[in-house]
Amino acid sequence: MTKATNITWHSATVSKADRRSQNGHGSCVLWFTGLSGSGKSTIANAVSSELYRQGINEYVLDGDNIRHGLNKDLGFSDYDRTENIRRIGEVAKLFVDSGAVVTTAFISPFRSDRDQVRALFEEGEFVEVYIDCPIEQCEARDPKKLYEKARRGEIKDFTGIDSPYEAPERPEITIRSDKFSVGEAVEQIFQYLQSKNII
Repeated sequence: MTKATNITWHSATVSKADRRSQNGHGSCVLWFTGLSGSGKSTIANAVSSELYRQGINEYVLDGDNIRHGLNKDLGFSDYDRTENIRRIGEVAKLFVDSGAVVTTAFISPFRSDRDQVRALFEEGEFVEVYIDCPIEQCEARDPKKLYEKARRGEIKDFTGIDSPYEAPERPEITIRSDKFSVGEAVEQIFQYLQSKNII
């Protein structure tokens, strides 16, 4: 792939600080990571709904939805997974620069990929939310029947079955979704955002 060379960065007239000031709240990315079926999308959307209810600028980037558009050219090889996360990181950064609280729900199985995304952000802007759920519980839920298909060999490179998941070592927030309700998870996340004066 040939990279463009004749490009120049243009600084925006309206800054991130200006947008945050106008909004009356901070901005960050809540990066939800965890196995398929752990509850990432459910909790991310519940957080988004509560942020919206409170008048906070927010948006959800969901893994499946993004693969219908921006990343529809990517598969599930290690390279494609890495590129998937790289693109999402760049999009999330744009949302944070716009002054919004963006929630992302992606398995994002590799620590190195998540660390590369973290490096795009200023201190405190990247909030890793590990939705910790035993694989047995995820399989029992299996809302999309993906584990079932993976066990039958119909899906290759499925995270947790024949592709690894590297759990975060020092996430900002850890939620055991097999022990806490969605409402309790939302409360934990809001407590964190308030403690950091983001909202």
